[in-house]
Amino acid sequence: MTEVALDRINVIGAGSWGTALADLAARTGRGVTLWGRDVGVVDTINRNSRNPRYLPDMALEPGLRATTDMAIAADAQALLLAVPAQHMRAVCRALADVVATKTPVVICAKGIEIDSGALMNEVVAAALPGRPIAALSGPTFAAEVARGLPTAVTLACADAALAAALAEALGSRTFRPYVSTDLIGTLVGGAVKNVLAIACGIATGRRFGDNARAALITRGVAEIGRLGMALGGRPQTLMGLSGIGDIVLTCSSAQSRNFSFGVALGETDDVVAARARVAKVVEGIATARPVVAIARRLDIDMPLCTAVDQVLHHGAELDATIAGLMGRPFKTEQLS
Repeated sequence: MTEVALDRINVIGAGSWGTALADLAARTGRGVTLWGRDVGVVDTINRNSRNPRYLPDMALEPGLRATTDMAIAADAQALLLAVPAQHMRAVCRALADVVATKTPVVICAKGIEIDSGALMNEVVAAALPGRPIAALSGPTFAAEVARGLPTAVTLACADAALAAALAEALGSRTFRPYVSTDLIGTLVGGAVKNVLAIACGIATGRRFGDNARAALITRGVAEIGRLGMALGGRPQTLMGLSGIGDIVLTCSSAQSRNFSFGVALGETDDVVAARARVAKVVEGIATARPVVAIARRLDIDMPLCTAVDQVLHHGAELDATIAGLMGRPFKTEQLS
């Protein structure tokens, strides 16, 4: 692919990230329509250029239109998929008769499908066969992107020319995409860092200090690297924005839903109570289970992710799980 016209970029998913991406694309002068299932949210965007439910107090580009009609995918020259990972398959199936086979679809969700253990590119390829697939990932809090604060991301696609065209279409003075051809490594980093962020949040909630969080991030990077390489990703991708960049952000900021959930869990010892404290989707909760299943199938050592899964899904007691991690045999440090 040598020339790609991307004057119309439509977005599926009117949550905080989808709205921020639609606003970003509209600010670059592209024609943009945002799809959402909530009639109230859609009407408010069209009437007031605001999405108070997901991006309160953020003024959106006046030219940005919203709709509940998925038919808008038909005229898109690129389609950004910004729905939660666990809903990606159902949404893509609903789009299957609408999206042209030549239309690039850009995965903007971070997760692994819990039932199948499939990465998001596998989910999209199964539900929208034949469409070119890319992924946008990296250290991105939606509110900061919407406010025009400086942000850099990874834009990955096996087709380097398409990745470059997408980067050109979405890039601006405040939003800087870096092109990669490593789709797998980009998706693995974006998904598994959410599980690691829960672990870091737990350590913060338990008041274990900054040393513990630094150790968790470092050993978590080793776990993500092992998994990414086993699935076909490149190790250098983990050193980029979709790896280290996203990990540092998500594992250390109260803006991160996964980190905030972990903090609440560390403080309460109660998964249900911690979940109630965070009123938005916490992708790491669902992702922990398939990550551990994949690691077990491929015989990959991922003790931190396994510990998080045990606490979240198997009733493991938090202090005993932490003690088990700290009591593991001493070993040579391996980062791959």
